[in-house]
Amino acid sequence: MSECNHDCSHCQSDCASRTAPQSLVEKPNALSSVKKVIGIVSGKGGVGKSLVTSMLAVLLNRRGLHTAILDADVTGPSIPKCFGLKQKAMGSELGIFPVTTKTGIDVMSVNLLLEDETAPVVWRGPVIAGTVKQFWTDVIWKDVDCLFVDMPPGTGDVPLTVFQSLPVDGIIIVTSPQELVSMIVSKAVSMAQMMDIPVLGLVENMSYVECPDCGKKIQLYGESHVDEVAEKFRIPVLGKMPIDPAVAANCDKGLVELNECPWLETAADAVEAAAPGRGRVNG
Repeated sequence: MSECNHDCSHCQSDCASRTAPQSLVEKPNALSSVKKVIGIVSGKGGVGKSLVTSMLAVLLNRRGLHTAILDADVTGPSIPKCFGLKQKAMGSELGIFPVTTKTGIDVMSVNLLLEDETAPVVWRGPVIAGTVKQFWTDVIWKDVDCLFVDMPPGTGDVPLTVFQSLPVDGIIIVTSPQELVSMIVSKAVSMAQMMDIPVLGLVENMSYVECPDCGKKIQLYGESHVDEVAEKFRIPVLGKMPIDPAVAANCDKGLVELNECPWLETAADAVEAAAPGRGRVNG
């Protein structure tokens, strides 16, 4: 028998000192109970990721599920504004309590902790990533059926922290109808595969605008490529959202919960059908 070099990754021996790979998933607050964690991601900014996050939480809330949103976009938080949240998050020795919207959706965002919501968050990457991790470990997510994580664009510190530290059960990728969508989706899909996280599908936002007079769908950004991109990566298209001024106006007024969003019903179905496991937590 050869001498042990303590490198278990290339050793076939089943010895007592063998060590298994250690999970980096953080434990939630002891009082938390979360059945499913779904990440909403995008390869680039400005595609409507926060709108998709908000509306999926609203749609599933209407179906009788207790939904919640962890706003991981620390430097560009928009979730509180969409829901018209003005009150600040409170805490005790037990942990931090999320702010609840008018219809019962729990929300945690850095804007709910800042004295001035317009103040810029000028923090370095590790501090931002640490804040996101604390939104999982320190916040009391009580009896949540589905926790949506609204992530910043790209594949940097925060998405990596979320994928490693939170028990994510699946992600939805939000795109826009432009030529570069294939490259952007490729990066997001590749990262999810590296982290062994299922991709539930794609949602294309700003897909078209509907003429109010004749109902014709006008593709402002040219022909959509989302179907061919989805086929390339063998993932479903879960919805194509139009540019709707009424939806945008409600978000600006903090009234996102009043929006009707039939274009995301299939995406909501996919979230409901996603197998919980990684994200099943009972503190």
